[in-house]
Amino acid sequence: MYNYAFDADTKRWIDEVAAKLPAKMRYAVEKAQETDFIPYSTQNDEWKPVEISWWTNGFYPALCWQMYLATKDSFFRDEAVRTEVMLDEVFKDYRVLSHDNGFMWLISSGVHFALEHNKDSFDRTLFAAKMLACRYNPTGFIRAWQGRGREGWAIVDCLMNLPMLYWASDVTGDPRYKLMAMKHADTAMTAFIRPDGSSNHIVIFDPNTGEVLDNPAGQGYASGSCWSRGLSWAVYGYTLSYMATGKQEYLDVAKKTANHFIVNLGDDPVPLCDFRQPAEPKIYDTCAGAVVSCGLLELARILPENERDPYVKAALRILKGIESRFVRWDNGTPALLTHCTAAWHDLPTRHMTMIYADYFFIEAIYKLKGEERLFWLPHFFDEARGSNLYNLL
Repeated sequence: MYNYAFDADTKRWIDEVAAKLPAKMRYAVEKAQETDFIPYSTQNDEWKPVEISWWTNGFYPALCWQMYLATKDSFFRDEAVRTEVMLDEVFKDYRVLSHDNGFMWLISSGVHFALEHNKDSFDRTLFAAKMLACRYNPTGFIRAWQGRGREGWAIVDCLMNLPMLYWASDVTGDPRYKLMAMKHADTAMTAFIRPDGSSNHIVIFDPNTGEVLDNPAGQGYASGSCWSRGLSWAVYGYTLSYMATGKQEYLDVAKKTANHFIVNLGDDPVPLCDFRQPAEPKIYDTCAGAVVSCGLLELARILPENERDPYVKAALRILKGIESRFVRWDNGTPALLTHCTAAWHDLPTRHMTMIYADYFFIEAIYKLKGEERLFWLPHFFDEARGSNLYNLL
């Protein structure tokens, strides 16, 4: 249970934000229903078309499930199911899949199965997990992307996709998925996470030996800098790996990366795109702030009570900073958060909107409201877990 002690003003702010979400998200969904694609970003305050295989396409149905659980309004549930089915098109061409299967299916069809025990949802999620397992390199890492020459490429984002493998081991009884996930997490502790708690975005391994060859800048400012969203993936990802495995080293890394993130915020509660970027131009990434806030709140929940406060306070500071400056509550646009940045050097993606930023902001707010169902480990809240239901499937 998320039993955080809030002062009256903070509680009032949480309640006010949560009260605004249903109307705003209904508008966002209504605008999405006017299209034939799953929303990702906006252009001229309208949802912008994106390919069905785009890696963020599981966040929209996940957002709808969050809203359904909060409101019990079947409007959101039906939209989550509609777009989950749309994603079946991606399975027709396995070559477009990457390491992002957890983003696409665990929090959409995996959550659907946990809530309603829909067999098709189970099949979708397990198939996606099997395809993710196929990307495992026995030297100890999960390959990120397709393409000749990228056989040894891995990225920090994958830490958030490992829960799909933990889920697969739990629902099938086959330990191989969990062992692959843990081996990747072990490798990332030294290849991605630096001694000071900062992180690389990309690491290139020798695919035959597992030797680290390079660490390019990726979506951050430079090699050796600290892309804030990459660090947020690490904070949340290692928290989830600890929850799934109980391995103390994962909790230690989650705390180390969280501390680095908090310290590097400085006086501004909204994170920069890269904590080591030049002073000008000042490029923010509110998405990193939304992601890390979820990670900090989940981390606080599993820590002893005397260790929680710094993480809860940091999450609240970030969320309040984002909401006061960079949230659009009006119906002039279907997007919620502005000033998300995909990559420092990709100028058109600076200060854009992103559906997954909206998702994580909503997840964080409902954590503050006491929602216990963690979409990243849906088997943990499945009431049928441990019954013979999974064997029948």
